[in-house]
Amino acid sequence: MASTSSGGLTFKVHPLVILNISDHHTRVRAQTQQNPFITNGSDAAPPPPQRVFGCVIGVQRGRTVEIFNSFELLYDPSIESLDRAFLEMKQELYKKVFPHFYILGWYSTGSDAEDSDMHIHKALMDINESPVYVLLNPSINPTQKDLPLTIYESELHVIDGIPQLIFVRSSYTIETVEAERISVDHVAHLKPADGGSAATQLAAHLTGIHSAIKMLNSRIRVLLQYLLAMQKGDIHCENSLLRQVSSLLRRLPAMESSKFQDDFLTDYNDTLLVMYLAMLTNCSSTMNELVDKINTAYERNTRRGGRIPFI
Repeated sequence: MASTSSGGLTFKVHPLVILNISDHHTRVRAQTQQNPFITNGSDAAPPPPQRVFGCVIGVQRGRTVEIFNSFELLYDPSIESLDRAFLEMKQELYKKVFPHFYILGWYSTGSDAEDSDMHIHKALMDINESPVYVLLNPSINPTQKDLPLTIYESELHVIDGIPQLIFVRSSYTIETVEAERISVDHVAHLKPADGGSAATQLAAHLTGIHSAIKMLNSRIRVLLQYLLAMQKGDIHCENSLLRQVSSLLRRLPAMESSKFQDDFLTDYNDTLLVMYLAMLTNCSSTMNELVDKINTAYERNTRRGGRIPFI
């Protein structure tokens, strides 16, 4: 497998594609997951997660390939390829909804491209003569900063005197529209299913803000050191850089003015007031529920022993 592609195509991937592949893998894994309490008496490692397959659709304008969406496909193990009848049916349905989108290739999950993937790749060449292979790695790596997504192209290389198709990696960028940004932000702020509270989400949000402020502070210090070195004559004075620094400094908010302090204190007090009102409302609701439970309990006792209701 070659390291990088030499085709010169520019790939743009929308977040919806990544979310669809991740959701497809999660659902299949949850449906096929075995009971962890049932063991066969052996210490063998659990089987690898089942791979999922699907098609990616989008548009190609010149040398730019933009992947907008994807849909799931069925894998036929008897022929080690995709279910062609199901693919054609899904293609007709999506063509009615998205008439300008075309099948650009297919996707799967795994850590790396396998030899059997080339059979599926060749089977789609009658739909697209140069299909794209999008591979999502579902394994969690906390140290990895990049997206676990790889895009492969197929190129014809001569190996040992025999021309062969091989997968080559291609670079890509993430392209978003306003609706996708809102959706991704909503998904990112959903309450976790493991019982995470609102305080946990607030702590994560404040941690992100703290990291951003810390990064901004470090960049400002770099600019300050640069300007001091230029003032001392250690660095040659460049007017173009000074104009850029001046433009950046104008974007920074003026936090030392009295107007900023007044506005900040006003917003801060308003936020605290809203929090206090929310706490009072929550306490009143809890108290009302407690009073209702006590009244219900005393009404039952009154019917039996003639006691007076508590409230």
